[in-house]
Amino acid sequence: MKPFLAPAIALALLGGVVCCPNAFAQPPDAAAGQQSKSPFACDRLALTAEQRKRHFEELGPALRARKKSVRELPDGFAFEFPADLATFQLVAEWAAGEHVCCPFFDIDLRLEREGGPLWLRLTGRDGVKQFIHAEGATWLKP
Repeated sequence: MKPFLAPAIALALLGGVVCCPNAFAQPPDAAAGQQSKSPFACDRLALTAEQRKRHFEELGPALRARKKSVRELPDGFAFEFPADLATFQLVAEWAAGEHVCCPFFDIDLRLEREGGPLWLRLTGRDGVKQFIHAEGATWLKP
């Protein structure tokens, strides 16, 4: 493991918590042991005005510009990014915000071994892939 990677991961996760304090909070129903299904709709109001601006006007465009490729998956998509520290931090911050406004996504960040790429996977229950096609079309463009 590269010497900067462990601190970078910790910093990115901490940054997500600081910037998006509710990013890792469980919905009330989940905390009570009940699993509810949220609608397929981005709840932009789940983010503060400052968080919305950062998420949609800064992070999204910056990540789309850094995106190297897209892989279609049975239940969503995987987006390839360079594995540098700055990109990892942006992806982690974006994922924390997305977790708040689109709670129906399963979000995975993966760094491949031997200096391989960074992958962001957006998957979920039936309908998530169609939601990404409809609402995230700019992410799917080459």
